[in-house]
Amino acid sequence: MASVFLYHVVGDLTVGKPEMVEFLETETVESAICAIGESTEGGIPVWKRRSSQHVGAFENGEMRQQRFVGILNSLDIVAFLARSECLEDQDKAMKTPVSEVVVPNNTLLRQVDPGTRLIDALEMMKQGVKRLLVAKSVVWKGMSKRFSILYNGKWLKNIDTATGSCNNLSANTNRPSSSSTPVRDKFCCLSREDVIRFLIGCLGALAPLPLSSISSLGVINPNYYSIEASLPAIEAIQKLPKDPSAVAVVEGMPDGQYKIIGDISATKLWKCDYLAAAWALANLSAGQFVMGVEDNVTSRSLPDFDINATVGGDNKLGNGGGGSARLKKFSSRSIGFFSNNASPGFGVSRSMYRGRSAPLTCKVTSSLAAVMAQMLSHRATHVWVIEDESDDVLVGVLGYADILVAVTKLPAAPIPSNRSSEAFGSEIQT
Repeated sequence: MASVFLYHVVGDLTVGKPEMVEFLETETVESAICAIGESTEGGIPVWKRRSSQHVGAFENGEMRQQRFVGILNSLDIVAFLARSECLEDQDKAMKTPVSEVVVPNNTLLRQVDPGTRLIDALEMMKQGVKRLLVAKSVVWKGMSKRFSILYNGKWLKNIDTATGSCNNLSANTNRPSSSSTPVRDKFCCLSREDVIRFLIGCLGALAPLPLSSISSLGVINPNYYSIEASLPAIEAIQKLPKDPSAVAVVEGMPDGQYKIIGDISATKLWKCDYLAAAWALANLSAGQFVMGVEDNVTSRSLPDFDINATVGGDNKLGNGGGGSARLKKFSSRSIGFFSNNASPGFGVSRSMYRGRSAPLTCKVTSSLAAVMAQMLSHRATHVWVIEDESDDVLVGVLGYADILVAVTKLPAAPIPSNRSSEAFGSEIQT
């Protein structure tokens, strides 16, 4: 077990994290879309409102845990907006409270003490926890080790300067401690992305695991969800997995294997045009949904949406966002899949125009460090694994939970250098 897991604590990862603002279940879908655009992993924790009798009173961890509802992601919203009743009345759908959309799951978040060891936090996340709620601290008195002081050096220096104790850094090199001064009812939320981002800065301490291939570590998950490109895209949400929240769109090959051409996932829909994506999910095939369709489609009547463009980070819907509404024709670019100007029809020259619709893939021989960097650079919750020799032949998927399993694996015990010679000598004597 790498020492980085034993001597670091959750409090080391909270430096610079903003205070969490609770997103209540009474908020609308429209508000959720704006909040998801600025969240990690394409999802937001949803909370019940405090009862009137507890407002202003102290709330313990158990009470707070009971108020947590679940995590709402972008795919949940698109699937909701793709319902027939929502497509008929989009304004009403956008004003729907998220309590009718979020899937209740109280186990996805856990409140932990800032002094919780990193290895214990990783075990929670390996078991399915996606968020850690950590109390914000004014002064963190117990540091994990000298490395933590270097990692959090600027933060500690500011605190010590303010308290006039700049010469007491050496006193903070003891074991982790929860003896801090918490700010009442102020918390930050750590995601699995935050943990992976921290670990990638400690790859040297994890050696030799980071340079090992993901296949040799045995962490490729073969139990992925998929849908054939010719089937209606709406069927993808009927078998939506929980983690990662993604369905591969595949094409069959003559040898019976499947080639991945895209995916329908919360990551892909993170900052999309939600109304256009919902219409496409309800009316197009899975292949058309991920690859895009021509702007000038004659075989299908495409609707006009009285909405503002929401591609990118500024998701302003309706007329209340400060922009003027305009009619917009549905196209592949309106979902946010394309970054180029060309958009040929589905089934023609796919490799030339895949753009943002291309799935994030790695090979079975890719190193663990390379996959971690790939996920962080794309801010993706998963990577599809393809064969090394064949092009895009799908093997499995690798998500955050699989990464955490990999980094906590015990490396194989090395064979002593004199063991083989001793065995050889004994064979000679016999």
